[in-house]
Amino acid sequence: MAQLVLWDIDHTLVDTRGVGRALFAAAFRQVTGLEMKDQAKIDGLTEPVIFRETAKLHGLTTTREDFEAFAQALGEGHVRRAADLRERGHALDGAASALDALADRGLLQTVVTGNIRVAAEVKVATFGLDHHLDLSVGAYGEDAEERAELVTIALKRVDHQAVEAVLVGDTPADIEAGLTAGVRAVGVATGRSNADELRAAGADVVLSDLSDTREVLRTLADV
Repeated sequence: MAQLVLWDIDHTLVDTRGVGRALFAAAFRQVTGLEMKDQAKIDGLTEPVIFRETAKLHGLTTTREDFEAFAQALGEGHVRRAADLRERGHALDGAASALDALADRGLLQTVVTGNIRVAAEVKVATFGLDHHLDLSVGAYGEDAEERAELVTIALKRVDHQAVEAVLVGDTPADIEAGLTAGVRAVGVATGRSNADELRAAGADVVLSDLSDTREVLRTLADV
């Protein structure tokens, strides 16, 4: 039985319906002085990588200090536009019920996400998904560039010697990160990757979504 669930956020628990991209573009413009004409591929990547690769698309070479300035602007944008996020975005079907049910079983739940921490906190709080997530032991875009390293960081923060963990995500990168870090990985086909792609990446189980709470419990808590 798993004792720790590591959740991805975007397209696993929530869909920002374009608000996330708009906030990224605004922060990019604030830090670089350029309008964002294109954005690097985002699925499965962490925020520092997306920022760096997007900057390259605009002929820019960036530093860690540039990313930190970008992260500051991005976090402030999420806080400032939380109402827009609430109006345009939504929690995915079954997300709240899944978190509730797993909490009732006594499982510790947190996030492993490429988002910076402020953005992650705003997203889950905006849609009422923060009640059962211990965000203090999560891992975020500021912590590392590679997702597998983020999983390892989260495990260390909860004393990984004492728990059996399962990671839940919607991209092959999520699945591969979990497996690389030595945890079971479950795919949710609610993003751009289909079930076959998630299985090919090594997902132990693939759920079509989180709407069937009993299935979620069987998959995450009962094996």
